[in-house]
Amino acid sequence: MSGLRVVPAWRHGQERLYVCLTDGRNIAWYDREAGRVNLLSEERRDDVLETLRPFLTGPVTIGPPPVPTPAELARLSLHPDDDLAPNRPGEALLVALDRDPGPAHRLRPDPRRRALAAEQAVGDALDRLDGAGWHALHSVPLPGGDRLHHLLIGPGGLFCVYSLYARKQKVQVADPMVTLGRRDPRPLLRRLRADADRASYALTAEVRPVLALTEPADVMLTAPPREVHILRDRDLDTLSRLGGVLKPADVEALHAMARDRNTWVRV
Repeated sequence: MSGLRVVPAWRHGQERLYVCLTDGRNIAWYDREAGRVNLLSEERRDDVLETLRPFLTGPVTIGPPPVPTPAELARLSLHPDDDLAPNRPGEALLVALDRDPGPAHRLRPDPRRRALAAEQAVGDALDRLDGAGWHALHSVPLPGGDRLHHLLIGPGGLFCVYSLYARKQKVQVADPMVTLGRRDPRPLLRRLRADADRASYALTAEVRPVLALTEPADVMLTAPPREVHILRDRDLDTLSRLGGVLKPADVEALHAMARDRNTWVRV
C-alpha cells in the first residue's frame, strides 16, 4: 500500500487530480486537459502512477512542473482542507442550502437563493479575468462566521468584492447607505470597507472595496462613495484594465497567501 490518495479539485471548469500523502500534502497532480502528470519528487514516481492509473485517459507526459515559482510550491504544499482556491462562487450558501433547503413551498422566494444567484454571476465574471493575470477567490471565511464574497488579485491590486442581487430594481447609494428598491436602506458600504480593512490586515497589502450589483434597473449615487467602487456585474471586466500596482511575482505570492485558510483565522 502506497498510502497515497487522489483528491479532485475544480478551477475555471477544469479538473485537476492531486495525489496527496497521508498528512494531506500534495506530491503530484494530473492535468487531464494537458495530458500531463506533474511530479514534485521523482522518489514516489512509481507510487504516484500506480495511484493515478484508474484515472489516466490516453497517453500522458510525466515530469516536474514547468518552472515552478516559490509561490506555486507553497500553494501545492497546502492541505486540501486549507486551500480556498477550489471554493465555488457562493460556496457557503451552496453548503447552507444543501444542509437546509427550506420548505418546498413558500410565499416568498428564499433570499438565500437570490444571494447565491448574485454571487454566482459576479464570481463567473471575476473568474473570466484569469487569463489577464488575475486570480479570484470566493467565499473566503472570516472569524465570527463572516466571509468575503470574493477577493480579486491582479496587476491592478487587490479588491474585496461584495455581490448584491438587484435584478430589475433601482439602487440608491448615499454613503454608507444602500437602498434596494423599496426596502429599508442598509449601511453596506460601511461593512464593505470593514471587510476590506480586515483583508488588508491579513495580507499586509492594500485591499480596495467593490460593490457589485447584479442586473440593476438603475443606479443613483448621491455623491461618489469614499474609497468604494460601485460596478454593475457586466462592468467588472473594467478592473482588468487596471495595472501598474503589482508585479506578476507579487500577484502570485499574494494569491498563494490568500488561498491559505490559516491566513484569515485572526483578522
